[in-house]
Amino acid sequence: MNTMTAYTKDVQHVGLPTTDLDKTIDFYTTIIGFELAGVFRNGDARCAFLRYGHITIESWEVEESVMGDGAWNHMALDCTDIDAAFDNAKALGLDFKDTEVQSIPSFWDKGIRYFNVYGPNREIIAFCQIR
Repeated sequence: MNTMTAYTKDVQHVGLPTTDLDKTIDFYTTIIGFELAGVFRNGDARCAFLRYGHITIESWEVEESVMGDGAWNHMALDCTDIDAAFDNAKALGLDFKDTEVQSIPSFWDKGIRYFNVYGPNREIIAFCQIR
């Protein structure tokens, strides 16, 4: 049994839900200096990826958001082999949010595959592989 680092190479992004994606994009690009890496559809909602140096924010539209401390939704680790990572996470006895590997085909050129686990504080840690 390996630690999860055998299947990850870096932090990929942090997730920030928003009730106003355009306002979020404007703030992070105009005020903070992030670059807009892409805007994608996920069902009826839009999702934007914003980059600044080594960090990427994934922000997506929701009807309600925390709008205060604790607004960040998840941290995603860049995964090299999602299926092997999922099997290893099961072997490690991690607390899964998802019962199987999920996918969003509309993200990036060929989509993503991912799964989520809970950390000890009920924080969400996503393991995500860009196809």
